[in-house]
Amino acid sequence: MKFLCDADRCIDCNACVTACKNENEVPWGINRRRVVTINDGKPGERSVSMACMHCTDAPCAAVCPVTCIYPTEDGIVLHSKDLCIGCGYCFYACPFGAPQYPKVGNFGSRGKMDKCTYCAGGGGAEAPGSAAEFEKYGSDRFGAGKLPLCAEMCSTKSLLAGDGDVIAQIYKERVLKRGYGSGAWGWMTAYHEDIEV
Repeated sequence: MKFLCDADRCIDCNACVTACKNENEVPWGINRRRVVTINDGKPGERSVSMACMHCTDAPCAAVCPVTCIYPTEDGIVLHSKDLCIGCGYCFYACPFGAPQYPKVGNFGSRGKMDKCTYCAGGGGAEAPGSAAEFEKYGSDRFGAGKLPLCAEMCSTKSLLAGDGDVIAQIYKERVLKRGYGSGAWGWMTAYHEDIEV
């Protein structure tokens, strides 16, 4: 299961951020999802909705000294707040800034890490769909066969969620339809203008 944000469609409305906070009752000071704007107010401005990308080989899981971060069979990267010691290694390892800590202070005294769960509940011992699981990790929409609410609330369908292969195919069709010359974000930077496709 993966997320993909189509930067050509994102309008920086922050509906995904609001949906996530409301659905999961995320504590004040933590944003499991945020919208980052690049080149704000300049030609070529792009906005991208960022959260945990549920990496196949997650760097946060690789550095966790207590192995509280782990991938599920569906490829969702979850964490156990019961095992978390608040060391902050995952915070530094994640290229997307996904792990967040609720308290202000030094690492070790900041509390348990919090991150996007793909609306799949938690990684602890609580029963799936229980009130205890919701209090610690948030909603278990995935267990009910639903997509994360952030993707469902995206009015421009910029934020896509689901099976990685399906998401890749949808994005490929979008890019082919609008053409690479339309400014498909990052294409010219990666492949230079002289590449014919």
